[in-house]
Amino acid sequence: MREAGKPVSAGEVTKIMGVGRKEVDKAFAELKKEGTIVSPVHCKWAPVE
Repeated sequence: MREAGKPVSAGEVTKIMGVGRKEVDKAFAELKKEGTIVSPVHCKWAPVE
């Protein structure tokens, strides 16, 4: 996310990292729970700064 320099979707992360969508969704859910990512735009995620 930081390297992209913009909010990214789960689909973009799956393409960049080459992992499954379920893995990305699970990771995003955990990061959201921890408060380390936010959704500044619908369906896009960015790290908390």
